[in-house]
Amino acid sequence: MISLVIPLFNEEEIIDRLYQRLLFCARTWNEEYEIIFVNDGSTDSTFQQVCRIAEKDPHIKLISFTRNFGHQAAVSAGIRYASGDLVAVMDADLQDPPEDLVRFFQKCREGYDVVYAIRVKRKETIIKKGCYWLFYRMLSFLADIEIPIDAGDFCVMNRKVCNVLNALPEANRFVRGLRSWTGYRQIGLAYERNERVAGKSKYGFMKLINLALDGFINFSNKPLRIIMFTGILIGCFSFILGFLVFIQYTTDTTVWGYNPRQA
Repeated sequence: MISLVIPLFNEEEIIDRLYQRLLFCARTWNEEYEIIFVNDGSTDSTFQQVCRIAEKDPHIKLISFTRNFGHQAAVSAGIRYASGDLVAVMDADLQDPPEDLVRFFQKCREGYDVVYAIRVKRKETIIKKGCYWLFYRMLSFLADIEIPIDAGDFCVMNRKVCNVLNALPEANRFVRGLRSWTGYRQIGLAYERNERVAGKSKYGFMKLINLALDGFINFSNKPLRIIMFTGILIGCFSFILGFLVFIQYTTDTTVWGYNPRQA
């Protein structure tokens, strides 16, 4: 049994093309499957379009949020309700080609617990590519665990990995980091990330910043150590400076700054 988890947020322009691509790919899997769409509080017709498809296709399941809780929350909800032995996660914009999933499933059948995609090329603006490049390398440097560089949420996991993820108490999730944290046997497969087929990216600059902060804070104590040692250094410097001022004051020498004897 294969479960495919796809978060959706205002993707009305792409639903039909996504569904047709998935149907074509599912024929090559040679397994029972379910496709779990997670409507992350869409304000367009995304919910209605998925309901229309689900009425005709029993393979389709729909989870719908009351508001937009974010991409990582949608992915986590889909994993929690997935019933497959293998659970795949991909975005709805078809930048992650579903045709590549058959390679991922094969690696899982060879004994790997997690198979994740490594982005070797990105068809995006230079600024965005530069930000992603910097983020993944900063995360790799700061993280206390090994998190693969240039690996997003596009992946396939087996049931035991999903059970561990579902049991974790984290509210603000960084799924690709948690996936690595589980420690199960993992391998990356390279792929070329395509351009978005339709619509606009829902990951604005601030959402990307928040995602990066979740990654830095949740998987590294180095920022806290840097803040702590900086505070200690400032405290020591302030103590020494205060002590020198006190010595100058008690020995009746000129004190830089305010001198109450001259007030």
